[in-house]
Amino acid sequence: MSTKDDTPKGMRKGLTSYGDAGFSLFLRKAFIKGMGYSDAALDRPIIGIIDTGSDYNACHGNMADLVEAAKRGVMLAGGLPIPFPTISIHESFSHPTSMYLRNLMAIDTEEMIRAQPMDAVVMIGGCDKTVPAQLMGAASANLPAIQLVTGPMRTGSHRGEKVGACTDCRRFWGRYRAGEIDNQEITEVNDQLVPGTGTCGVMGTASTMALVTEALGMMAPGGACAPAVSADRRRIAERSGELAVQMAAAGLTPDKIMTEAAFENALAVLLAVGGSTNAIIHLTAVAGRMGIKIDLDKFDALGRKIPVLVDLKPSGTQYMEDLHAAGGLVTVLRELREHLNLDCLTVTGRTLGEEIDDAPAGFAQNVVSNREAPLFAEGGMAVLRGNLAPRGAIIKQSAANPDLMVHRGRAVVFNSIEDLTRRVDLPELDVTKDDILVLQNAGPKGAPGMPEAGYMPIPRKLAEQGVKDMVRISDARMSGTASGTIILHVTPEAASGGPLALVRDGDEIELNVPDRAITLHVSEDVLAERRAELSVPVHPNSDRGYRKLFLETVTEADFGCDFDFLVPAQQATGQADG
Repeated sequence: MSTKDDTPKGMRKGLTSYGDAGFSLFLRKAFIKGMGYSDAALDRPIIGIIDTGSDYNACHGNMADLVEAAKRGVMLAGGLPIPFPTISIHESFSHPTSMYLRNLMAIDTEEMIRAQPMDAVVMIGGCDKTVPAQLMGAASANLPAIQLVTGPMRTGSHRGEKVGACTDCRRFWGRYRAGEIDNQEITEVNDQLVPGTGTCGVMGTASTMALVTEALGMMAPGGACAPAVSADRRRIAERSGELAVQMAAAGLTPDKIMTEAAFENALAVLLAVGGSTNAIIHLTAVAGRMGIKIDLDKFDALGRKIPVLVDLKPSGTQYMEDLHAAGGLVTVLRELREHLNLDCLTVTGRTLGEEIDDAPAGFAQNVVSNREAPLFAEGGMAVLRGNLAPRGAIIKQSAANPDLMVHRGRAVVFNSIEDLTRRVDLPELDVTKDDILVLQNAGPKGAPGMPEAGYMPIPRKLAEQGVKDMVRISDARMSGTASGTIILHVTPEAASGGPLALVRDGDEIELNVPDRAITLHVSEDVLAERRAELSVPVHPNSDRGYRKLFLETVTEADFGCDFDFLVPAQQATGQADG
């Protein structure tokens, strides 16, 4: 019996349908030869390289260099690199929010991988939603794929102080709102917060996704931390191209790497680095594409055992360039070894345990703590439940105020982001520092797109009194660069009729993070009366196009905010039932 692999490869993959396969290949070769390729080049394994460069996206400002380095790696390994573009999303240039566009980019990524002939693909992303979108697309296409990130930016300097996006952006803006710094200084610091290309240099979503992707096994070992403008970053790009050729030859597809055990490794790293709350949504979405459900209760139980070890803002004081200098992710993995599934495959074809063992030896450094003296005794996040969040809510406890972790206060409610913007700074707003700010209708359907509005501003009159933090609750997200006692991802969301929609000014809410509880102290009879009066928000232009598709099919935070038709049937049950 023949064991010959007759699966089409290279230029023969996915031929355009003309009813004549020979003619299809003939025509394809004719056109690509117009680019100057020879038959010898076209007979090599073809490695697609996803180029997400955009003049709107400073995080991807080094894209051209990385594409060239990845091409070099492919050619050195005997492959033919062919770069191609997809959607590029930047956090600050996406209306209404980047999360609204993540699934569109995931569809673009998946379909371009499927549509074009390639034996493997190098996916280059960086800014917050681009990496999860690429991983989601790769999971569904299930072609050999490797993730390459653009890398974090270097830090800047303001009046002798090291600064970087974007925790320092929020800190200085908070001081400006409070009247502590003037127009001249806020303009000066604005010039220094993003001193060059690359992703935010703190433990924001981009840095978090880079680290958890390496832990997941979908990135070249050591690939998460090197600065965007460094020679190390280009060498990692070259190595990624080389690995893509090897993965094509071995048939090493995402389903062999992104297993349930591998996601457990990624979640362990997420907790240990004090990572962004956004990452739990993204990992849930990527896992969902593989038919794997992230269990929030298991995640919370894991967080009871794994402490925060990495001293990076906003949970700590340092930056990604410091973690790179401290040895990168492997320094964290060594401390987590007993909590990891070491036999998980990586893009190298070797196991995570083998890669840890073969990494350069550790050395003295002051960024990653040992388990006996952690930065924070538990994992960076905790999962809360109660009658206000029946399906759960998230708090980044490592970046919260310890004095507010157990708190009972009066609700001050904003029924939309527009309402928050309009009223939060009014002198007549009835609010004290002990109250709890509540934002409704800021979830996937409510906003729409689940923007990073969970980091509600301290009302101006309180900020001017020196108030730096308050308990804040919403069905929105928060930037990984932000800090504060902020409860996020409340599910079901308000727009789906969840209990958050029933909160009114003056209601008593109790937060107890040690007990993982969030409670609305209002009788069931009163809540039933309020529920009967609820109306569903209607968004402009929701009757056509992408917005219609989004609103009709997006799942909630605990199911990854993916579109229900893009995941296996058993995962597509995230529509809230109220």
